[in-house]
Amino acid sequence: MTVPAVSGETPAAVPGELTLKSAEFRRGREDGWRELEHLLGLAEKRGARALSAEELQRLPLLYRAAMSSLSVARSIALDRNLLLYLENLALRAFLTVYGPRMRLRDGAAEFLRAGFPAAVRAAAWHIVIAIGVLAAGIVAGFALTVSDESWFSAFVPSGLAGGRGPTSTRASLADGEIFAPWPGVTAAFLVLANFLFTHNTTIAILTFSLGIAAGVPTLLLLVYQGLMLGAFLALHYNRGLTVEFLGWVAIHGVTEIGAIMLCAAGGFVIADKILFPGRYSRVESLALNGRAAARIAVGAVLMLFIAAILEGGFRQLVQSTPLRLAIGVFSGCVWFAYFSIAGRKGAT
Repeated sequence: MTVPAVSGETPAAVPGELTLKSAEFRRGREDGWRELEHLLGLAEKRGARALSAEELQRLPLLYRAAMSSLSVARSIALDRNLLLYLENLALRAFLTVYGPRMRLRDGAAEFLRAGFPAAVRAAAWHIVIAIGVLAAGIVAGFALTVSDESWFSAFVPSGLAGGRGPTSTRASLADGEIFAPWPGVTAAFLVLANFLFTHNTTIAILTFSLGIAAGVPTLLLLVYQGLMLGAFLALHYNRGLTVEFLGWVAIHGVTEIGAIMLCAAGGFVIADKILFPGRYSRVESLALNGRAAARIAVGAVLMLFIAAILEGGFRQLVQSTPLRLAIGVFSGCVWFAYFSIAGRKGAT
């Protein structure tokens, strides 16, 4: 963008007077605007590293001078084109001087290295509550379904049951589900993994976002997830497939269930800060703590992406129950170590 030519668009001034006023205003300032625009162009195209040490020192000084020029221009009502030019120049300079210093790649790396695990550690008690609520749902779903399998249809929607239910036999569950052949690359990675990621992410985000309603919907959704899992476990238990089912679930379930519990914990964080804001107002408390809760939710979505790849793409490739269980235990240890250790070094 170039410095606009002087125009006489302001109706409150006589054209001749306005031309003189604009010319006087630009004299001695235009060189600074051009220099600032040149430095901004370099920084926007190649980053701040493209500027020398002297240019980096000049940049905030030129920004302040441009802001001063903009303030004066507004007060003496110069032509509209010049005002728009200075506003755009000042905005670009503000974003360059005070904007984020990290590139997207660096910001993502910092989030995974420290931001996500630190947010999870800060919500330790909320995660314990989420684990307890989910466990209670699993126990209830198992206890009700193991003695009366009609509860299975009450807890599991037909769309998620996939034809499984009280009429399922051991052979149909084993051969058609647990040890079913691999469906191929397209069906595994493009169809099934995409469906699983979309469905699980929808549930997880809903569980997180409803924390704003005092956490009650989050708690109910988590209990419901537990009831479904308990019902599935009871169905396989009654057919002597408990260990096989646990292995089939473990290869992806450690990551998937862990992500859902983290989203629930994030929802509980929001509920906690709304119900018990301390010395802040509820809105202030939510603003102060909502960012950490959002970090948990964003990281959990990334975990669900990994879980969808494991479930849709690799679960049926591994047909050995002991190996499936070993993968589940290994993934659990990796996540535990990541959340316990990552980002602690150098923390103050």
